[in-house]
Amino acid sequence: MFYPEYMQTSVLFVCVHNAGRSQMAAGWISNLAGDRIEIRSAGTEPKDEINPIAVEVMREVGIDISNNEPKVLTDDSVLASDYVITMGCGDKCPFFPGKIYRDWVLDDPAGQDIEAVRVIRDQIKHLVTNLVAEIDAK
Repeated sequence: MFYPEYMQTSVLFVCVHNAGRSQMAAGWISNLAGDRIEIRSAGTEPKDEINPIAVEVMREVGIDISNNEPKVLTDDSVLASDYVITMGCGDKCPFFPGKIYRDWVLDDPAGQDIEAVRVIRDQIKHLVTNLVAEIDAK
């Protein structure tokens, strides 16, 4: 028998390069929610690798995102997600009815020094903490 109330909530984090913000957000949600939430991340124009400064600042808080790889955003990844969290990709993210969309206004860590990326990391943690609380409350 199928019990829809036991379906796992899924979250897709989307930024332009899928090398910084969305990867840090995926790391935070994994750390804070464990396997209670299915996590995806993608970019509209993904880079070849994760931003090394993003990897470093996440490692400072005990989260390893070094083995993650940037992925291209697809309609399928949006369709498979309950929440779609965008970070600076604007209109390039496809819209499908029934999804919960949030747009997080965050600076892009690309080209930023480590202090600036730490600030972005901490802003993302705050947003992800609130998102996990919202999901858990449902």
